[in-house]
Amino acid sequence: MKRSKNLMKMVVLSMLIALGVVISPILRVEGMCPMAHLINIVCSVLLGPWYSLLCATLIGIIRMAFMGIPPLALTGAVFGAFLSGVFYRLSKGKIIFAVLGEVIGTGIVGAVVSYPVMRFIWGREGLGWVFYIPSFVAGTLIGGSIAYFFLRKLADNGSLGKMQKALGSPAFADNAGVLSNSLTIAAFGAIAFVVAEVVCGMFKLGAKTTQYVAYGSLIAFAAAALVYFIVKKAGGKPVGADK
Repeated sequence: MKRSKNLMKMVVLSMLIALGVVISPILRVEGMCPMAHLINIVCSVLLGPWYSLLCATLIGIIRMAFMGIPPLALTGAVFGAFLSGVFYRLSKGKIIFAVLGEVIGTGIVGAVVSYPVMRFIWGREGLGWVFYIPSFVAGTLIGGSIAYFFLRKLADNGSLGKMQKALGSPAFADNAGVLSNSLTIAAFGAIAFVVAEVVCGMFKLGAKTTQYVAYGSLIAFAAAALVYFIVKKAGGKPVGADK
C-alpha cells in the first residue's frame, strides 16, 4: 500500500511538472509568472512542502534549459513553493495560508534573493533590492487567487481530502461558511486592485485607464461578494420562513 501511494505521488508530481512547464508562458512577463505560483500552491496542498520544492526546482531548470528563461525561474518559485507547503501544514490545512506562504516566499524572499542573482551572476544593470517585489507580488496574487478558488471548490465538495488520503498526505477539513466565503471574495477585490495597479504600471497605461481598471476590479469583487452573501442566505432559509 505504501509503495502504491509513493508511486501515485511520483505520477502526480510528474504531471504537475509537465503542466507547470506547459502553462508557464500564460500571462508571463519577466519577473511575473502567475501560473507557476498556481502549480506551487496546488502541489503544496496535495503533496507537501518538499515535493512542492522539488516540483518548482525541476520546472525552473527545464524552463531555463529549454525556454531561455533567466534564473528568475528558480529564485521566483522555490522559496514560495516551500513556504506554501509549510504554512499549509502549520495552519492545519487552511488553504488561504498556502496562498500566504507563496506570497511571502516568492513576493518578498524570492524577490530580494533575485537581486544579487540577476545583478552579479546574470549581469543585469540598473536593479535594486526591491526591484522585483512589485511584479513578484502581483504574480503570486494572480496565481494564488486562481489556486485558492480551485482548491476551495475541491475542499468544499470533499474531493480534496480524498485526493490527499489517496496520495498518503495529511488530509484536512477546511469547509468554509457563507460569511467567510463572502469576505474572501471581497478580499480578492483588494488583491485585484493591487494587481491592476502593478500590471497597468508595467504596461505604462494612462492614469485614468489605471484608475478605471483598478477601482472597477475592487467594486466588481465587492458587488460579487454582496450578491453571493444575499443569494446564499436566501437559499438557506427554511421553507415558509418568509411567510
